[in-house]
Amino acid sequence: MRLLISFAAIFVSVILMQLGSGGVVPLDALSGVELGFSASAIGLIGSAHFLGFLIGCWWTPRLMGEVGHSRAFAALTAAGTIGILAHMMVTDPIAWGIFRMATGLSAAGCYTIIEAWLQGKLTNANRGSAMGVYRIVDIGGSLAAQMMIGFLAPASYFSYNLLALLACAALFPLVLTKAEAPKSSLAPRLRPILAWQRSPLGAVGVVVSGVTGGAFRMVGPLYGVAVGLDPKQIGAFLSAYVIGGAVAQFPMGWLSDKYDRRTVLAWLSAGSVVACVFTVFAQDFGLWAVFTGATLFGLTTMPLYSISAAHANDFSNDDERVELSAALLFLYAIGAIASPVVASALMERFGPGGMFALIAAAHFALLVFGLMRMRVGRQPEHPTAWTYRPKTSFLFGRLMRKPRRPEE
Repeated sequence: MRLLISFAAIFVSVILMQLGSGGVVPLDALSGVELGFSASAIGLIGSAHFLGFLIGCWWTPRLMGEVGHSRAFAALTAAGTIGILAHMMVTDPIAWGIFRMATGLSAAGCYTIIEAWLQGKLTNANRGSAMGVYRIVDIGGSLAAQMMIGFLAPASYFSYNLLALLACAALFPLVLTKAEAPKSSLAPRLRPILAWQRSPLGAVGVVVSGVTGGAFRMVGPLYGVAVGLDPKQIGAFLSAYVIGGAVAQFPMGWLSDKYDRRTVLAWLSAGSVVACVFTVFAQDFGLWAVFTGATLFGLTTMPLYSISAAHANDFSNDDERVELSAALLFLYAIGAIASPVVASALMERFGPGGMFALIAAAHFALLVFGLMRMRVGRQPEHPTAWTYRPKTSFLFGRLMRKPRRPEE
């Protein structure tokens, strides 16, 4: 309990940051519709978020080394707040893309600083309990951000000001805490090829996870509008996706520890294709069918990143796991940058089902590739234990170092 109290400032900052930067994601999509932006323009705005996120992951460790944790956190929070506030000053898709790069950079940077702070304070004795709370806070904040969309009017000064206030409030707990900031650690080298060298299937899996998460989070609200959902229902639709993913994480992780991870990934991919088809046709069977489809979609797609990362870690050693974590997150971001643009263009051309067609095609390709990799027959010498891995920063690998499971 003493440990959790000492980290209270960090966890409160995470929640406020999630509410601010996470809430702007669906709000931008609905505001874009209100302002007459095309679906392709809204998709481009979503892609800009992940481009900023990627820049933030790469640049923040160096910024921390130059100015320290607290100052870097303050600067990045200010950048995100400015990005949110500026939305209603210039209602242009290109300008909004620039603003979303700022919020994406801010989110990635703030997560990097928070995880670096945790890394400097945790020991092997308390790592498990602290990270368990961190996961709950991260998922809970994400869920609350999606639910907020039902109460925020699109294209409204009040809505964006409220999110900016929440994002700015994230400054207070961390900057005013009396706890001493840890010494800045060296940033991991970014070697994306390392992920492919250790596990081609793990590398492809995180790219597909990026395609899925980027498309659904950024373009999902457009699907809700297209099938006739109101803002509160769209918030519930997005929340059902998060809930389904949260429920599935640990059972799927347990299965991937007990059985061949390639088999689990193959079944998840097949289930994702089925969930995509079900969700597309669910609109014809009422509101609860739509929510059920979103839950099933979250159940089958959200565990993909963590299991793919665990599979890649099975074939790495302790010295390179931090760099591998950075490589995997880089590949995730690449998939997430590309997918909103493609998904929105498909929706314009073929209707609301176009987004799920893209996601289903990506998972079908992963299924085929997974079955091909199963024929290789390679087994890890020292398998690692699965752990839930949020897509937050390049430094998350340091938090989960030495996650081995006992050899059977």
